Amino acid sequence: MRIEILGTVSVYVDERERPIKAHKVRALLATLALDAGRSVSNVELADELWSGQPLGNVQNALQAHAARLRKVLDGPKRRPGDETVLRTVQGGYVLHVPGDRVDANRFLELAGQGATALRVDPRRAVRLLESALRLWRGPALLDAGDGLRCRAGAALYEERRLAVCENLAFARLVVGDAGQAAAELRRLETEHPLHERFCELLMIALYQLGRQGEALHTYHRIRERLDRELGLEPSAPLRARHTEILAQRQVLTLMPTHARAGGPVLTVPAAPAWPRSA
Repeated sequence: MRIEILGTVSVYVDERERPIKAHKVRALLATLALDAGRSVSNVELADELWSGQPLGNVQNALQAHAARLRKVLDGPKRRPGDETVLRTVQGGYVLHVPGDRVDANRFLELAGQGATALRVDPRRAVRLLESALRLWRGPALLDAGDGLRCRAGAALYEERRLAVCENLAFARLVVGDAGQAAAELRRLETEHPLHERFCELLMIALYQLGRQGEALHTYHRIRERLDRELGLEPSAPLRARHTEILAQRQVLTLMPTHARAGGPVLTVPAAPAWPRSA
């Protein structure tokens, strides 16, 4: 079995998808998948599924949705006495599957490994980070409902996805793949026009490709956006990259990058400067 939440909420058994037709059943699965292997209380589940909605008997409604979810997870051929994936525990439920059966957990593991590999083996980091991003099929928890836990989970995974994108671009620059880095960073900059780290890395990539004018234009573009929309000046690292490019220095430095990967912030030391490409 595998459960996917990096996109629409889906269940696959023996590589065949099992449809989840009811919205509340899908929301219940998503909420439990966020804490796979750990119990979630009835109170928390009810708040996630019916927050702000008047409901007569929450316990009965929750049991009914849990029964429907069991049919999806265990299949129609489950016999009495067989182990069930969705288990009732004291005061709640637990999705009894290994954490790596949930795509979001595999993503965090690969993201952490990739961030660590940046310190010693950037080519391996590229492979790991690419694998992490391939797990995404769309916005996380896309059809999981409007409950607070799922909304917060979606925001957190999106934040970590962007951190992986930063790390991947950083790794590509370290191994000399400025062309691929620039192509990806242009797309990311368009989607996140106020994201200074994407802009900084794009400036470095363009400069490494010998496109100094485009790199400077990228800086002026984000400076105008920051001033117009937020009333802010570019950050110190961004200003430093601009100064280096303006001075046509023969080397550019990469500032440390950070990635959240299921726990503490991982800091990657600055990579050595490398010669400007022709």
